[in-house]
Amino acid sequence: MLEKLNGKKKESLIQNGYIVLGCLTYAIGLNMLITPLDLYNGGFMGIAQLIRTFLVSVLHVQMPPGMDIAGAIYYILNVPLFFMGFRVMGKGFLMKSLFGTTVISIFLVLVPVPLTPIIEDYLTACIIGGIIAGAGSGMILRGRGTAGGPDIIGVCCAKKYRNISVGQVNILLNLVVYGICLFMFDIEIVVYSLIYATVFALTVDKVHIQNINTSVMIFTKKVGISKAIMEQTGRGVTTWDGEGAYTQMRSYILFVMVSKYEVNQIKHIVHSIDPNAFMILTEGSAVVGNFEKRL
Repeated sequence: MLEKLNGKKKESLIQNGYIVLGCLTYAIGLNMLITPLDLYNGGFMGIAQLIRTFLVSVLHVQMPPGMDIAGAIYYILNVPLFFMGFRVMGKGFLMKSLFGTTVISIFLVLVPVPLTPIIEDYLTACIIGGIIAGAGSGMILRGRGTAGGPDIIGVCCAKKYRNISVGQVNILLNLVVYGICLFMFDIEIVVYSLIYATVFALTVDKVHIQNINTSVMIFTKKVGISKAIMEQTGRGVTTWDGEGAYTQMRSYILFVMVSKYEVNQIKHIVHSIDPNAFMILTEGSAVVGNFEKRL
């Protein structure tokens, strides 16, 4: 029992580490590469940036040098989404969302915005900034939390609709923000912001791996693996008997479909029972039928 509790505590610390590191990475990518070029993020962060621009350019509110208050505005905009996350995903998701949104808002305020762009070429900055910020957002999701905004909406939609991913929701919400930008700024700013948003969304899906299904085929001579997999993961297992062509010894062949999140758990279960088991893992398998998506 104590070992189980220690395992859960260790897993929680790892997840929180992912969230904190992801928040810092996201803030670095956005504040240091994108904001200095006056480009705009999509989703709720983009709305926060537009409000910030309105406060500075229209109302002439004075801001501390090198500090961006968009992070604080972003946090306020996320408050209604916390209730949606709680209703759809539960209390655990809500707590992780609160934690992630709070940390990312703090980093967005604290990470300095350079007075002169670090990378002056717009296209290069969009690609590198999109990869860095997208990787940060993906790490937050891998830590079972969210950075708020489109992440909360995306995870809730992905739970209800099989073919929707967080990155796709990001792109849809970005179109709304950039539609507003199109009427306010030069079209070049909008085009480069869209490039950044697209690279960002694609990177999120690659790092988050929520939609990467993995088929696992296991060859073993020991019994009990299929039962352990079903009890510990809740996944169904198909089994059949086999025979080694060279040894002519009986073996058991098991087949299970999991998300990439669960691959390490499957490996641990199999190797704890049969360290010599032979496994074939195939990523990117298409699934048609009753396959539970877990977020």
